[in-house]
Amino acid sequence: MKSAVETLTPTRVKLTVEVPAADLKPRLDAAYKSIGANVQIPGFRKGKVPNRIIDQRFGRGAVVQEAVNEALPEYYTQAMTENDLTPLSQPEVNLTSLPMEEGQDLAFEAEVDIVPQFELPDFSGIEVQVDPVQASEEDVQTRIDNLRERFGTLKPIKRKAKTGDHLTIDLTATIGDEEIDSVTGVSYEIGSGTMLDGLDTALRGTKAGETVEFQSPLAGGDRKGEKADVTVTVQAAKERELPALDDEFAQLASQFDTMDELRADLAQQAEQGARFEQGVAARDKVLEAMLEMVEIPVPDSLVEAEVHRHLEGEDRLEDDEHRAEVTESTKKAMQTQFLLDALVKRDEVEVDQGELIEYIMMTAQQYGMNAQQFAQQIDQQNQVPAMVAEVGRRKALANVLEQATVTDTDGNVVDLDAIEGDDDEDADEEVAPGDQVVEAGDEVVEVEDTEADTAEESARA
Repeated sequence: MKSAVETLTPTRVKLTVEVPAADLKPRLDAAYKSIGANVQIPGFRKGKVPNRIIDQRFGRGAVVQEAVNEALPEYYTQAMTENDLTPLSQPEVNLTSLPMEEGQDLAFEAEVDIVPQFELPDFSGIEVQVDPVQASEEDVQTRIDNLRERFGTLKPIKRKAKTGDHLTIDLTATIGDEEIDSVTGVSYEIGSGTMLDGLDTALRGTKAGETVEFQSPLAGGDRKGEKADVTVTVQAAKERELPALDDEFAQLASQFDTMDELRADLAQQAEQGARFEQGVAARDKVLEAMLEMVEIPVPDSLVEAEVHRHLEGEDRLEDDEHRAEVTESTKKAMQTQFLLDALVKRDEVEVDQGELIEYIMMTAQQYGMNAQQFAQQIDQQNQVPAMVAEVGRRKALANVLEQATVTDTDGNVVDLDAIEGDDDEDADEEVAPGDQVVEAGDEVVEVEDTEADTAEESARA
């Protein structure tokens, strides 16, 4: 087999492959055997039908079709491997020559998006600055308030409801005479804004047993956006009563005996959180510096497809400003993945079983899942290789971080051990550094027509 590569763009190539008749002959023989074993022709036993009879009955094209469908993926993959190419999409295949006669060769072309090739510079001299660690009294108080909320109790109220109160409501939404939605006994916190627009305003000032009506655009369903008449009946109204901040609360909410001890521990947690955020900022700035040091092209078609999928899921296809933001973040995410994968390859980064298990357990915890169930799920979905690749990227980036010089704006050296146990709580609009955003593809579509003339047409994957 011979193959040649024509570079169409830095991220797209055309692969030309020629398969000699001698190499394809075993495939053709197997196709004849397969067809012969599955047809019944008078005068011949199953599996003993001569090739010339199969050609007469079904046409040489049927045999070629079966042989090519079986062989094409293997030849394509072999050619990609020989030319050190990593596909990012399904190939667009064009069969340029089919062996319709004995002794003829097979030839095909395949256009495909690929991982771009680029030179990695020396990243050992990177220097970045981050903000100093600042754990304010406000941070400590927020932690105390959150802990206090967890141990609060709901008690009925007779006064008018206000923001923060918890109501049990029945709600019905209608358009004209048609009931669109109806729920009963739903718990809702005034001010949370988790249901219909205008609900918070309507509920403020109500009491148990009262009914209010208002109009609001529907938030979902087939009639999303249409204005509906909403009727809400308050079944019960309660307020959250918070415990006093005393030693009794400290003993209830923690392992400490006094409130002073609990406050000191929360202050330490706040400082640890601030150091963690500083470490994440350092990681991100180092990664930014790395991306600025190397030019990495991205396949526009894949970027556009990913942006469209993202905006379609948000129902914001017409939001040009948001489209520009998502396009930029998608390009950056792809460049980050290409960069870190190249580092893994150059530095021969390996992932051992313990590191993979640790990452799986951490990820399962983020999703609130049992680690063993999560592991079984990713195994069933064949996602283990993707997990291994992600751990490799993290290790490659960690190697660069170890060599980087990171200081805060006060001139203090930053301890990057603070980013251990990264929980990847990145913004919804962005992809966390190292997250996989593109999948390599290498499948080839089958040739569907049995006629020789149509079999020579291009087949797209």
